[in-house]
Amino acid sequence: MRLVAIGIGVLSLTVAASARQATSPKPSSALTITSLTGKDSFDAYCAPCHGRGGTGDGPVAPILRTPPGDLTRLTLARGSFPRDEVVAFVTGEGRPIVAHGTSDMPIWGLIFRGLDPSDTRVKIRLQNVVDYLESIQRPR
Repeated sequence: MRLVAIGIGVLSLTVAASARQATSPKPSSALTITSLTGKDSFDAYCAPCHGRGGTGDGPVAPILRTPPGDLTRLTLARGSFPRDEVVAFVTGEGRPIVAHGTSDMPIWGLIFRGLDPSDTRVKIRLQNVVDYLESIQRPR
């Protein structure tokens, strides 16, 4: 009897969910966040590898073939924040030639375009991530 009650409960939840799904707009991907702020995007998409502080110590870092870079040292390494290089790398336009090896880092420009149909939102998200990276640079 208890099994029948559980089955009826599961069936009614499934029917209710199907009815809601039929009347609601297509759900967004679980990977899409609504916030466009640089920090929120960084925390959602970059921090798993680069860590919340951007130093390369994210929870996924130990299993990567190539350790993630310390994104807080970009200005120290180049004297000023290399905005164009960062934009090119994040969007995939600055990838090394395949003969030089592959990159473990996803090409976020392409991924953001796949997750969000709005080119404007994609450009804003990318710009805000780069601005956030500039904001976390270590002082000299």
